[in-house]
Amino acid sequence: MSLKGFDPKWKDFPDYIIGITREIWEERGIASLHHYYAKDIPMRFPSGLVQGNEAVIEGTLATLAEFPDRQLLGEDVIWSGNEDEGFLSSHRILSTGTHLGDGYFGPATGKRFTARAIADCAARNNTIYDEWLIRDSGAIVRQLGMEPMNFAGDLIAREGGPENCVRPFMPDQDIDGGYHGRGNDNEYGLRLAEILTRISKADVAVIRSHYDRACRIEHPGGHGGHSWDAAEKFWMSLRSSFPSADFEIHHQIGREDPMMPPRAAIRWSLTGKHDGFGLFGAPSGAQVHVMGFSHAEFGPWGLRREFTLFDEISIWKQILLHTG
Repeated sequence: MSLKGFDPKWKDFPDYIIGITREIWEERGIASLHHYYAKDIPMRFPSGLVQGNEAVIEGTLATLAEFPDRQLLGEDVIWSGNEDEGFLSSHRILSTGTHLGDGYFGPATGKRFTARAIADCAARNNTIYDEWLIRDSGAIVRQLGMEPMNFAGDLIAREGGPENCVRPFMPDQDIDGGYHGRGNDNEYGLRLAEILTRISKADVAVIRSHYDRACRIEHPGGHGGHSWDAAEKFWMSLRSSFPSADFEIHHQIGREDPMMPPRAAIRWSLTGKHDGFGLFGAPSGAQVHVMGFSHAEFGPWGLRREFTLFDEISIWKQILLHTG
C-alpha cells in the first residue's frame, strides 16, 4: 500500500510520521525540513507561535546543540483523515537526552532527562503544513535540577524582562494554517471527550465509573501514578487552579487498529483566570491559556492508560508576567 501524494517509501501514514521524525532528529536530516515542512507553516507551542520552516530548522538546531544525543521514541500515532482531504496525526513521543550544551534550559548541567511530547501535525502531499506541539518542559526542568516556577522567572529575565520576553501562546495570536478538521466520530474519541468534559464540570465521579481501577496515569512534570486516586488528584488540582476557566475541545480522534487497544487523542484548552488554589499556588488573577493534549487507551474495564500533557513553564510564565 502507498499513500497518494506521499513518497512511496512510506507504507502508511503512521510510518510517514515516525519515519520523518527519525530522519529529521536522529539521522540529522535537518535540511529535509525544507522538504517535509511547508514554507509558512504555523507551529503553536505553549511557549509561543512560530511560523515558517526556517524557524523550525533554527529551533531543531538549537535543541540538538543543547541535547546532542537526543532520541525520540515514537510511542503511538493516533490519526484521522484520508488521502484526498489530508491527515491529522497526534504523535506521542518519549524523548531522552543529556544536557551537554548551553541553551533554552540554561548552562549545560550534564544531566539526563526522559520526557514526553505530543505533536498534532496536519499533512497532505508529503508535507506537514499545520502543527500544535507540547513538550513536557516541567519534567525536563526538574530532571536538570530546577523548579518550573523559578525557571519561568529566570526565563523572563533572560529574555529581556516582562516588556521584552517571548509571550506564551494565546488564542488571539493564532493564524490560520489551513487545517480545519475536527477529527472523527469514533466511539472511543467520544468516550474520552465525555470524560474530559464531565471532569471540566467538576463531575469527578466519571473517573471511578469510566477508568479501570488498575489504570496507569502519565501526567505533566514527569508525574504519574496508578488507579483512581492518582487521576482524581491531578484533575481536581488542575480544575481548582482555574475554576472559572472555559474548557474547550478543539480536535477529537478515536481509533481501533489491529494489535492495538482502542484509543483516543484529544486536543483541548482551558482559558480563563487563575482564580483558585491548586497546581499553581495561590490564585493570582492572571488570565491564562492552557493548551492540553490527552491520549487514552481503553480495555474491558474502562480507560486503562491516560497520557495528558501541558507545559507548566508557559503557565507559570503567564502567572508571573501578571504578578510581576
